This record gives sequence, structure tokens and C-alpha cells, in this order.
Amino acid sequence: EVQLVESGGGLVQAGGSLRLSCAASGFTFDDYAIGWFRQAPGKERKGVSCIATSDGSTYYADSVKGRFTISTDDSKNTVYLQMNSLESEDAAVYYCAAVQYGFSWYGTNPALFDSWGQGTQVTVSS
Repeated sequence: EVQLVESGGGLVQAGGSLRLSCAASGFTFDDYAIGWFRQAPGKERKGVSCIATSDGSTYYADSVKGRFTISTDDSKNTVYLQMNSLESEDAAVYYCAAVQYGFSWYGTNPALFDSWGQGTQVTVSS
């Protein structure tokens, strides 16, 4: 059974940094798309970043390019999202998701993913 557990959320001041972790179990990172999505209250869930483990290709939403970095640690079966220069607009619940045989551009569409974590809250104070 695929399980994804996010951690690392919290309260941070604008301009600060957080690193989110997504610990995966029940599968190895061979040929998966693993994405980070976020959902603010009253808004739809949107893609933030995604990595294709087959070739390491990545996707970033325009709003986070240059500030966020996605990476994997295969030895720990964990995906990270390093978030720098956080803005109030980045506040949301962040979700990790995975789908086998996916591509990095899958990060544009949450409907393409079939396994989800429970989410972790990111709050940015101004």
C-alpha cells in the first residue's frame, strides 16, 4: 500500500524559509511522478512542483520558480520541497502526491495523481 506522510509545515515570517518532507512507503521511487500541491481556503488545489524520478526532470509553477526547489533522497524514500523567500500568498495546506509512470508536467494537474498524503499547513505571517 502506497503511503505518503508530509511534515515540516509551520508558521514562518514573510521572507523566511521552510523545508517540507514527504516520506513515502509501500513503493520505491522507480519511475514515479511525485508532486507537491497546495490548497488555500476557498481555493482549488494547485500544483507547486513535481519531479519525475525516471529522469529527474522537474516542474515548477511560475509563482514559485526561483524560490522553491524539489529534490529526492532515494535512500530515505523521501521527497523534499525547499521553500525560500516565502510570501503571504504561499500560505496553504501543502500536499504530496504520487503516481507511477508519471512525468514532471503532471504537476500541472492534481487529477493525474492517485496517492495523496494528509497535508501539512504552511502559514506565512507578514
